[in-house]
Amino acid sequence: MVFLGGPRQVGKTTMSKQIGLSFKNTEYFNWDSIKKKKEFLEGKWASETELIILDEFHKYSKWKNWIKGEFDLHKSRVKFLLTGSARLNVYRKGGDSLQGRYHYYRLHPLSFAELENKNEIIIQEPGKELNFSKKYSHSTIDSLLKFGGFPEPFLKQSEKFHRIWSGERIERFFKEDIRELTLVQDLSSMQILSEILPERASGVLSLNSLREDIQVSHRSINLWMNILEEFYYCFRVYPFQTKKYRALKKEPKLYLWDWSQILNDGARLENLVASHLLKFCNYLHDVEGHSCELFYIRDNEKREVDFLITNSKKPWFAVEVKQGKEDIHKNLIYFNEKISIPFCFQVSLNSKEDYRKGNIRVMPIDKFLSALI
Repeated sequence: MVFLGGPRQVGKTTMSKQIGLSFKNTEYFNWDSIKKKKEFLEGKWASETELIILDEFHKYSKWKNWIKGEFDLHKSRVKFLLTGSARLNVYRKGGDSLQGRYHYYRLHPLSFAELENKNEIIIQEPGKELNFSKKYSHSTIDSLLKFGGFPEPFLKQSEKFHRIWSGERIERFFKEDIRELTLVQDLSSMQILSEILPERASGVLSLNSLREDIQVSHRSINLWMNILEEFYYCFRVYPFQTKKYRALKKEPKLYLWDWSQILNDGARLENLVASHLLKFCNYLHDVEGHSCELFYIRDNEKREVDFLITNSKKPWFAVEVKQGKEDIHKNLIYFNEKISIPFCFQVSLNSKEDYRKGNIRVMPIDKFLSALI
């Protein structure tokens, strides 16, 4: 049994292919379809069915016991693919009735490599040098920056639709997901928090500063941030810890799942790269079983590098993001030597330069992203 959970609501076919599921002789059921609901609950599957896709099924209050029984009965001949929104991730954590019966995969927004490589999947070996595609389009980066990675606005390529979709997404997020699944009473203040966060994106997050801005307790801010993260509104990247330098201990950087809501160009670009790197790490962990994690680097002297990918807690490669043509950042040089990072990249949006200087490679951002997933 496979769970696909995450903020992206369509386009699950790509991820399903990546995890090795065949779509031959497939039955699809959506819990929101009243017509199909009776067949769904009766467990009436066509005799030749090999794959059963159940979308938004977790809206059924007794779904865990139901799917457990169906899986145990048909597991020898049928594969189950369970898809849903962020709520699927929340529901699956309660109890252990499905323990040992499923694999959980996190589904992310559309990414550059997914759009450019189409059905080609470049599998990277952790710890080794990345393999970059030779064919890619810069216009794809421009579209991702403008419309974000959610399929509906990206495929429409309409500014009007993007504005409407963004507003409706936030409205449904609070009226449906948050209200139904949490005990938050002060939803209006929590919504104010969500409106402030795009201004803080790509920066170090201070809960105390947020608490002062909204005039609520530290406990409330901490709870709300955890909920927003749990429901795929935002995610946090923490500083890499090592004995080789005096690192920051706890302060994370904040990023949004929908980076198109960020007005500042530099922050939006950094957020896009952060989202791509998180997707890359989640894929290597969920699909390939590697222990890859995303961090940033910052010491007490405020020297900082945007991102560090680790494999089994050891540095693999670092990334510094720039908008234009610039010399290699001194902090990237410093940390490359300080903690012996095998591979370092400085990637640029508006420069086509591609060269190496020592252990650091300067390259266009689209070429870099082509090596991810």
